[in-house]
Amino acid sequence: MSYDVIIIGAGPAGLTAGIYARTKLMSTLIIDAGSIGGQLTSIYPEKDIHNFPCFGSIQAKDLSDKLHTQVESMNCEIHEKEVVEEIRDNNDEFFIKTNRKEYLAKSVIIAAGIGIFKPREIGCKGEPDFKDRGLSYIMPPKEELVGKKVVVFGGGNSAIEIAMMANSVADTVIVHRRSEFRADESNVIDLINSGVKTIMPAELQSVNGTDHVESVTLKMNEKTVELPVNVIIISIGTPSNLKNLKKWNLESTENGLIKVERDMSTSRRGIFACGDVVDYPGKRRRIVAGCGEACTAALSAHEFVKGHKP
Repeated sequence: MSYDVIIIGAGPAGLTAGIYARTKLMSTLIIDAGSIGGQLTSIYPEKDIHNFPCFGSIQAKDLSDKLHTQVESMNCEIHEKEVVEEIRDNNDEFFIKTNRKEYLAKSVIIAAGIGIFKPREIGCKGEPDFKDRGLSYIMPPKEELVGKKVVVFGGGNSAIEIAMMANSVADTVIVHRRSEFRADESNVIDLINSGVKTIMPAELQSVNGTDHVESVTLKMNEKTVELPVNVIIISIGTPSNLKNLKKWNLESTENGLIKVERDMSTSRRGIFACGDVVDYPGKRRRIVAGCGEACTAALSAHEFVKGHKP
């Protein structure tokens, strides 16, 4: 079988691309190297999202579930834990090889996000020793934080939102290495009003404990301070892992992301891209922005396929 479009990535952008492809009745396959939801489920499933239209607040995993349900209701085929290895030209189609199977597609949309997720580490003493023993890179279930002393490291939107959620059930501190947060202004104001304690600028020097996290050592200016804690959440970003892009012969920008035009087309005709995997002047890394790009990519893929049908 030859699909009208194969979408690589099942995060918000990939799922949205699937929705719009199916509105055009394109036969659609979505392939993801991990699981459905992308960063929503792999990095911050418990995080509340406050800036997605129609929802005053929605947990990341719930948003993923709603997108997944809609995609399935529109008869998109979805394969999880399948890695795309090759995208080769095959006459008027594309030959796509994964670690499991081989497929043909009339068009391709790449919505791979930042690739297979591996949260960024601080690299301090004791950090590797306490992973899953009080130290985490995602928001733990709230019930596990009740009555605990929690410290969150980071200065972006995710770190601030995690700190405010944790603060609803635990004594919470957020530590940032700079003197100003890099999050949205509205989030910073909410943080100030939330009662979460802030320590900044400060750097994590070491994680301390025996069988479980017991404290952290912080460097503040020229002095060091030891802070007793039970739970550490590190939220300082996720580096991209997009090594397969080079194999796919797509023109990239200086930061290694896919270069796209306004219609989300790439340097290879018939291949489109959207979401965090793409870059262009004025790019904004927001869930809703990626979904908008996905709509454009799907409609562009449909026009391409329609123009090549006999």
